[in-house]
Amino acid sequence: MSRNNEQGSARVKLIVFLVIFALVSYVGYMYLPVAVDSYYYKDFMQNKVDQAAALGYDSGWLKDQMVKIGPEYHVPPDALITAGPNDQRVELHVKFTRPISFPGYTYNYEFDHTVKSSTFLSSK
Repeated sequence: MSRNNEQGSARVKLIVFLVIFALVSYVGYMYLPVAVDSYYYKDFMQNKVDQAAALGYDSGWLKDQMVKIGPEYHVPPDALITAGPNDQRVELHVKFTRPISFPGYTYNYEFDHTVKSSTFLSSK
């Protein structure tokens, strides 16, 4: 009789493990693309700020670049984008919320990032 109890216990543990593994995998599947988009968008922001500072582009150009590339990184059209000079450097701030829907729950991924041009690239 104890052998059957051990087999039943092993099955329950396997089922619990598979459910937890499936849940973690699903959450990762939904969250990871958003996090990767965010990482690459931050890198793009830094590159454009450095380019604007090096070539003397104004804040309007920088803001236009961020709006134009936004759909590629799934940035919502209502994102708050501000750009301008600050302490003789070009500064860019982007803020938006991107909802990630799960069954029965929606997680709001908050993107709020500011980048400044490198000091040696400043044109002013």
